[in-house]
Amino acid sequence: MALTQPKAWLIAYDIADKRRLSRVHRFIKKRAVPVQYSVFYFEGSSNQVSRFLGEIETYINVKQDDIRAYPLPHDLKYDTFGRGSLPLSGLLFSDRTTGLSGLTQPRAERKM
Repeated sequence: MALTQPKAWLIAYDIADKRRLSRVHRFIKKRAVPVQYSVFYFEGSSNQVSRFLGEIETYINVKQDDIRAYPLPHDLKYDTFGRGSLPLSGLLFSDRTTGLSGLTQPRAERKM
């Protein structure tokens, strides 16, 4: 796969300091779609994600904080459980260049 070909990425972070956490969260939120509290969906080439992570590095302490980028497969399938930060149903995202799309389906409530 070419370094300039767009693909989907999952960006996750663990920031030790509250001040840095706020800065990183604001920075990432402007460039990626939030999926959970510290997990984001990012679309771009390998070069773009490298640049993105390089920019984030200016906001973190590399000895205390952790930021990771995971490439997502072309034919992503997923399940959700519990309360999420995204709508319960409807189109989450769709991109023709990567073929990535996801549709969240509400789960039946279980009684105990």
